[in-house]
Parts: sequence; structure tokens; C-alpha cells
Amino acid sequence: MRSYRAVSLLTTVLAAGMATTLAVAPAFAVTAPLSHPTVVAHFDVATKQQPENITVEPNGSADVTFARARQIAHIDKDGKVTVLATLPAATTGTASASGIVRTSDGTLYVNYNAGANSGIYRLRPGGTPELIASLPDVGALNGLALDQKTGTLYATDSKKGGVWRVSLKTDKVDLWASGEQFDPGAAGIASNGIKVHNGAVWVGNTDQGTLTRIPIRANGSAGTFTTEATGLTGMDDFAFTGKGDTILAAINVASEVYLVKPDGTHTTVLTSADGLSNPTSVAVRGNTAYIASGAYFTATDPNLLEAQISH
Repeated sequence: MRSYRAVSLLTTVLAAGMATTLAVAPAFAVTAPLSHPTVVAHFDVATKQQPENITVEPNGSADVTFARARQIAHIDKDGKVTVLATLPAATTGTASASGIVRTSDGTLYVNYNAGANSGIYRLRPGGTPELIASLPDVGALNGLALDQKTGTLYATDSKKGGVWRVSLKTDKVDLWASGEQFDPGAAGIASNGIKVHNGAVWVGNTDQGTLTRIPIRANGSAGTFTTEATGLTGMDDFAFTGKGDTILAAINVASEVYLVKPDGTHTTVLTSADGLSNPTSVAVRGNTAYIASGAYFTATDPNLLEAQISH
């Protein structure tokens, strides 16, 4: 079983023959509504075990993509890592795995980037990966979201911008939403994190630092875009906390997690002091938040961290 670390440290220093008690800064920077941050799994940079995206199983275990290794891996509740599958190597250039979602029957869907061979793969429990949608025109698939009610996948393109839609019922693929809200900025990273929530698709833009809501119309088309939050520069992925439209956002380079309220304001609730190392993705199940850190810039301690959410 996991044990939670202490949240403060008191150090006694003796100097110049005098005893002086110094209050040392807290070991953690975690802030309500989060508490008890615990790193449950540490990964290996040397073998490219750097998690890009995460989805959570009903029992609280997790499935992640290791982007550069092109792997889909399962992390049990004790932190044991099991590689479920490896996606194909690139025929030219490089290949990577990014967004991941899970259906109720345990099937996993994963974004695969390999130039003209890019697409979405399906991994059934105990099976092998199979390509179910080709997307040769994308720049860089990143986030992936599932509308389980309609059997629809939504994927972001972080290079060209926009949101692609894939029907799991008809296999139809189309560019569902595009516009300046999804375009890249100076760093060249556009649409990134994506979720389906309360009848809408929500998309984060890393460069612009914005969170955009796109209603899903009755006929399945994209409704009018609205900007729900700004000032989230560097946001990678995000997840809803389960309390209205409040979200937790992974701020990659800064190694922070923001709590973003429905009015668009945000506060920092986790930092590197809690164990974050360039967080790439967030998932929430019940009262637990799961944050995967890819350590793309620190190159130190990619990991999976859990924290409790008080509502």
C-alpha cells in the first residue's frame, strides 16, 4: 500500500554555540482542493518511458502512452508498469504515440503520428493494435477525447490546428472544427488537450493559453466557439474535477498544475515540489486526480502522481 509523505519539516540548526530553530519551507506546495500528492510510479527516461497521455481504469489503475517509445502501457495501483503494445516504427522519419482514451468495454484508442501514415489505433483487451482511422493530412495528432454516447472520437492537431472527428460506427473521418482559436503561436504548438463535457468539446491551446468550448449540435456539427479561459500559456492537457466546469490543467514547462474555475480565473495547486516534472496530462476518477509527467525538458523523473480532490 502507498504511504503519504509528511507535509512539513522542522530543522534545528546549531550555530555559534547557540541553538536556533528554523522553520523550513513545506516539503509540498499542494493547495486545496488537492491534497496528499503521491508519486505512485517512476519511469525510465533511458528507455523512453515518458508518458504523454493517460486514461484511468474503473479500479483506479491507469493506461498511458509513452510517446517516444510508441508504447501503450498499463500502470497498476502499486505502480507496476506493463507494456501492452508497441505501435509500428516509422517507415521514414519518426513515429510517436500521443492521446489515449478507453471505452467501457476496456478497448483503448490511441493517436499515432508518423507523417502520411498517421492515424488512430485500436487495442482491444488482450489483442494487438489495429489501425481504424487514417489521417494522412494532419500535422501532429495530440489530444484524444471520446463521446461514448455517440461513439465519436475527437482529436487535436497541434501543428496545423483544428479538431478532427472519427465515427466509431461508420469509420467516417472529417475535420470537425478549425479557426484561429486552434492555431499555433510562436512556439508552434496549437490545439492540444481535449475533453468532451456536458454536450460540448473543450480544447486547450498551448501557445495561446486559451480554453475553448465548442457545443455539439443535435446533428453532430460544431456550434459557436466560446473562450472560457485565458492566461493558461503552456497548458498541455486538462481534466474536469467533477465539480461543474472546474478543471485541472497541466502546465508543462513550468511543472505546475492549475485549478481553473468556471469564471476563467486560475490558481496553482501543484508544483515541482510535489513531484511534477513537466506534466503532460491529467485524468480524474472519483475523488482522485492522476497527473502524468513526461520530463521532456527536465529529463529527470518522468512519473505518475496521484492527489486527492476535496469537493
